[in-house]
Amino acid sequence: MTSPKTVRPPSCPRRRHLLRLAAALAATAVFSAGGAPAWNKFAGEKSQSEGYQIAVVQRGDIEDLVTATGVLQPRDFVEVGAQVSGQITKIHVEVGSEVKAGDLLAEIDATVFSARVDATRAQLRSQRAQLEERRSQLALAEIQHARQTTLFAENATTKDALQVAEASVRSARAQIEALSAQIDQSESTLRAEEATLRYARIYAPMSGTIVSVTARQGQTINASQQAPVILRIADLSTMTVQTQVSEADVGKLRIGMEAYFTTLGSQGRRWHGTLRKVEPTPEVQNNVVLYNALFDVPNSNNALMTQMTAQVFFVSASARDALLVPISALSLSTRGERQMRGERQGREGRPEEARREGRSRQGDGGGAPSEGPPPRRGVARVVLSDGGIEEREVLVGVGNRIQAEILSGLKEGDRIVAGTRPAARPQSSCPPSGMGGMGGMGAVPSGPRLR
Repeated sequence: MTSPKTVRPPSCPRRRHLLRLAAALAATAVFSAGGAPAWNKFAGEKSQSEGYQIAVVQRGDIEDLVTATGVLQPRDFVEVGAQVSGQITKIHVEVGSEVKAGDLLAEIDATVFSARVDATRAQLRSQRAQLEERRSQLALAEIQHARQTTLFAENATTKDALQVAEASVRSARAQIEALSAQIDQSESTLRAEEATLRYARIYAPMSGTIVSVTARQGQTINASQQAPVILRIADLSTMTVQTQVSEADVGKLRIGMEAYFTTLGSQGRRWHGTLRKVEPTPEVQNNVVLYNALFDVPNSNNALMTQMTAQVFFVSASARDALLVPISALSLSTRGERQMRGERQGREGRPEEARREGRSRQGDGGGAPSEGPPPRRGVARVVLSDGGIEEREVLVGVGNRIQAEILSGLKEGDRIVAGTRPAARPQSSCPPSGMGGMGGMGAVPSGPRLR
């Protein structure tokens, strides 16, 4: 018994040959029908723009940004400490409490300080009583001296008695001076002791919010070497963003430039401010030099909190409603940039010409004039209406890593070359082995059964 033959599809090379033959026949039919001019036009356009990515000149806003990471801190804050040693008997506030300047915050055991004040006051009263006694002795000495003087004039007493009376007057006056000095010293000591007694009650030096309390009620603190911190008060109505900017970008910062930031939980909300200060002393972290840049933002609704992480953007330059193109579509010329800088410096003495150029720049771009880097010359490849490509000189303004502002040379709606397309991979028309046809995997030719 003869087994049936398996029918196999045509081989892959044979299928390719058949497809090419069919395409050739179709092309011959097109040319025969008079379609040769249309075919030539299509082939020409394809050769000009087939391998390029095309972009359209559009209007929009652009910003040249310096990005950095920052931390939020209150602009005004104070760490409240203790000036005397002792046990904390009472803390009247807690974290989050709103206080006014002069409010009582905490109390320290004042038993010893109060006793010292009482002792100094008693000593002061004793010295004042002694002063009255010395003044009485001075008055008596002066009376005796006057009597001895009268008697000596009448030769009724000796000269020695007169000299003793004079010495008694001078001694009484000296004792009064000494007691007066002691009284002044005791009054000074009393003022110091009373101040120490007042330090046992700690008052708020400013209005704000209690952001931390480091001491506990009943804790004994020692202020002999340094003032221990009990709590911290901050004014949260204005926050300072402490931003760390790398040494490569710090040269782009200017005092007063616009800045904004977002936080992790802000859901895209931006807070705006202006750069207030760049600290001259850097911080070095893992051989990376960072400079602190500070700016303030209002926080009227207390949405910003201490130690929040901020993604900060410093606006180095910006333009509104400007003509924008991808940066990959431009070939910038360093030589052209130097030439533009020289031309602008040469027009510094001709203000009328500079004003005309500014008006022409604004008229070409149609957007708001920008304050940023000097204009640069570049070249863009424009796709013409017939499919051809033309190189055109343009004037470039604000730019970043993605887009650039066009001041002149292009208009809205122009199509330009933005890059080259990646080459498409050739795809085989042959079916994979074992898939599809009867001769594939799993197609087992039938044969005689063995019994």
